[in-house]
Amino acid sequence: MTLIAHPAVLRDLIDEYEALAAGPDKVNGAQARQCLDDVTYTLCVATSLRDTDAALAAAKHHSPGARPLDNSVLSSS
Repeated sequence: MTLIAHPAVLRDLIDEYEALAAGPDKVNGAQARQCLDDVTYTLCVATSLRDTDAALAAAKHHSPGARPLDNSVLSSS
């Protein structure tokens, strides 16, 4: 049985990851990079996955508003 974090926690992690991944802070570049690394690690732990892209896709699939029968997030393009 695979454990996954609560959907609200996943939504917060997705939002934080996307904000940090959008672009590093010019003033605190090293600190922003460390924050991104920390959020990435937490996202992987929260979804029980090791790959960042897979963890992000799984988190989006389980977050509030995701359609329960829609697996398009998990399918390859």
